[in-house]
Amino acid sequence: MSEHENPIHIENPEQLVKEDIRVKRPDMYLIVLLNDDYTPRDFVVWVLMKVFFKNEADSKRIMLEAHTKGRSVVDRYTYDIATTKIRQVKKLAEKYEHPLKCILEVQKTGS
Repeated sequence: MSEHENPIHIENPEQLVKEDIRVKRPDMYLIVLLNDDYTPRDFVVWVLMKVFFKNEADSKRIMLEAHTKGRSVVDRYTYDIATTKIRQVKKLAEKYEHPLKCILEVQKTGS
């Protein structure tokens, strides 16, 4: 093969450097549902089904855990998705005049 046919012409092969490229997994964030004494349970279940696509049984379990323990982890997502879902919950809660609130927590490594 001539020099012109080879798409990569290297005059000094010792100058080649092998790059070790590692793709870092994105940090994950937990969405935590907080309990309040005013938002109806049915509304919380509906929001969990609508925003987080949880089935009814999982939505009820998450709602009851928040009700009895004060908080419940809904799910884990990358930052952009988590913040978007929190905004969606806030928008629905404001639309229906409920104080429902979710917060974001960094998931500890090794979890």
